[in-house]
Amino acid sequence: MIEVRGLCKEFERSRKAERTAGKAKKQRVKKETFLAVDHVSIEACEGEIIGILGPNGAGKTTLLRMMGMLMSPTGGEVVLTDEEGNEIAELTQKKAAIGYLSGNTKLYPRFSVREYLQFLGELYGFDKDMVRKRSEEIFKVLDMEGFADNRIEKLSTGQTQRASIARCLMADPQVYILDEPTLGLDILSADAIIHFMREQKERGKTVLYSTHYLEEAQILCDRIYMIRDGRIVAHGTPAALMQQTGTDNLRAAFHVLYDTEGAR
Repeated sequence: MIEVRGLCKEFERSRKAERTAGKAKKQRVKKETFLAVDHVSIEACEGEIIGILGPNGAGKTTLLRMMGMLMSPTGGEVVLTDEEGNEIAELTQKKAAIGYLSGNTKLYPRFSVREYLQFLGELYGFDKDMVRKRSEEIFKVLDMEGFADNRIEKLSTGQTQRASIARCLMADPQVYILDEPTLGLDILSADAIIHFMREQKERGKTVLYSTHYLEEAQILCDRIYMIRDGRIVAHGTPAALMQQTGTDNLRAAFHVLYDTEGAR
């Protein structure tokens, strides 16, 4: 299980401000701090797919990067527990328990996918038989047999995204954090990734992911957190959010909730 308690992230930004000098008005640049993530609390349990929804600039990626131990929070904490319910305290062990994927994930372009997984397996201390067995399992799950021996630099966008997920799978983490994993993919590639998320849920893994595809989130997610200006404005099952807003689909519920929050 992964739990976020009162997580905050403060950044600094520049803002133009006018000041009066005699009769003339002059512009100056003023520095100010703001909370990109503002006291967010989330709980995600084993065997759940949790959706993080919000417009661009809402704080989704910053939140997920802090949950993935890639960015230090200004305040709050991320608590991770193992399958026996014991808290994982050591940072290296926390990172090992999380598979993080975003559109900015970098792979070694001159490796084939198979070579890359072999390289990762050696880093994790797996023996050769374990690396081979694990790689073949991953290629089958993600339908990668046809391009497993192609160089990564020659792969299509969808194939590269599947190679990135294969990287996460190699360590068999207990929590997957996926930042817009199906963005820009063709139907077959997106379906492969959706199938992967469902399989991990069935294996008792925890999956958190952000997406702009609300129809996808409606059928895939057990629970959803909606974020705006760094704050959680609504959360619940897709059915509960639709009932709360008197709508029959998540896209319509999204607009009702955001229009209501924006009017406050």
